[in-house]
Amino acid sequence: MKKIEIMDTTLRDGEQTTGVSFNDSEKLAIAQMLLEEIRVNRIEVASARVSEGEFRAVKRITAWARSKNMLDRVEILCFVDGTMSLDWVVEAGAKVINLLTKGSLKHLEGQLRKTPEEHFSDIDKVIEEAGKRGITVNVYLEDWSNGMIHSPEYVFRMIEHLSKRNVKRIMLPDTLGILNPEQTLEFCQAVTSRFPDVHFDYHAHNDYDLATANVFASIRAGVKGVHTTVNGLGERAGNVPLSSVMGILNDHLKIENDLVESKLFKVSKMVELFSGLRIPANKPLTGEYVFTQCCGVHADGDDKGDLYFNDLIPERFGRLRRYALGKTSGKASIKKNLDELGITLSKEDLDKVTQRVIELGDMKETVTTEDLPYIISDVLKNGTHEQSIKLINYHLSVAKGLKPVASMSVCIDNEKHTETAVGDGQYDAFMKAMWKIYERLKKPRPVLTDYLVTIPPGGKTDALVETTITWEYQGVEYKTRGLDADQTGAAIKATMKMLNIIANNELKTGTVRTEKMSI
Repeated sequence: MKKIEIMDTTLRDGEQTTGVSFNDSEKLAIAQMLLEEIRVNRIEVASARVSEGEFRAVKRITAWARSKNMLDRVEILCFVDGTMSLDWVVEAGAKVINLLTKGSLKHLEGQLRKTPEEHFSDIDKVIEEAGKRGITVNVYLEDWSNGMIHSPEYVFRMIEHLSKRNVKRIMLPDTLGILNPEQTLEFCQAVTSRFPDVHFDYHAHNDYDLATANVFASIRAGVKGVHTTVNGLGERAGNVPLSSVMGILNDHLKIENDLVESKLFKVSKMVELFSGLRIPANKPLTGEYVFTQCCGVHADGDDKGDLYFNDLIPERFGRLRRYALGKTSGKASIKKNLDELGITLSKEDLDKVTQRVIELGDMKETVTTEDLPYIISDVLKNGTHEQSIKLINYHLSVAKGLKPVASMSVCIDNEKHTETAVGDGQYDAFMKAMWKIYERLKKPRPVLTDYLVTIPPGGKTDALVETTITWEYQGVEYKTRGLDADQTGAAIKATMKMLNIIANNELKTGTVRTEKMSI
């Protein structure tokens, strides 16, 4: 095979993830990124006749796609319901439908209560009407995997019938995620060898955690397209992740495709934000820890010739390599993190700092690059870390029916400043008061990009809360943590740590670093 076609269904099948619902603006933003930046070949954006909100979203997407000459790459799931779905699609401005038909005899007889002949006749009417309206038709064989196991004769009859109709693609879904790679290879080869002129897509679900392996097998069997979702969103255990497919296509199967690797992390973070579902820290290619070396031996090996690198170079995917700090850290890991901060220590001092990081790891403390100046100051008692921005006091008030108010005093470069502000929450009010002071002093300020609150498992309301905040400032990413019995208090501690780190970096260098720093 010379090239594989990718259809991403984040906006349709991915939205069937429990608790996930994108609004029309979010759908449009994701659609634009998938088609223009990731450059998937097609996107499936909705199911016909679902809701008024879905209709508005499709109209916005199709209007944009038409202006970009991409309308033929936007697809809608439709049903064998006479002209009702087609009417909806035409009004929404779309030109391609993915017609949902029954791919197993069990589903046909149990759900539709019809014979194959009756079902084929109903399908033909929709295909014929779509042709009259200038609509391209692809066909899903729903529950195809069960069909191949229990009623293959029916499946072959269905494909034979569709191959003689005006259908562009026949799509083979493992609807319930039941297949293993051996079955996928066998079943896909059975249809591709019997119908070599038909364009088949494979649609994997991940119930047994085999979706990526099954996609690999389907491509080896000769399918011409595969379906993905960003971050593996989808019904139950989800669909095959776009990131995983990208990796196996380029590194294992080495099949030509149009995907742009460097934009992967950007779209994954966007979908994380809009869906409300966080990317697992260890998720391949997109997780926070996947380009992080934790073992000190690995850091040492990388210093001696990149001995622990593989083909998944983080820069390919818009990421950077990191070296974690914890009880398995060695001096090589500590040194790499100190290099990021522009700090040089003697061998004796490096030994002391390394021992302290290991001790913190034994206590299950999380240590970040930003924590190192504080650790150095504590261990070496030499004032390495100086707070140029000190919080003197603050007061937060909240009342029913009123917005929270924050009053605070802060000392910046030995000068006291006081301010009060109203916000949408207590922390928001605190930050607005702080930014008023920054604006008065004409100081540039960082942008908050992520906010994570963690409570220990089994914790109670009086337990300690850890707040981790990610900031961006002058092209550099900072991640700071605060620990307190109160969530807002923890966030304020993380904030003050971040402001001092930036102030100290500027004081130390006289300029602001502009390279990307993953922390």
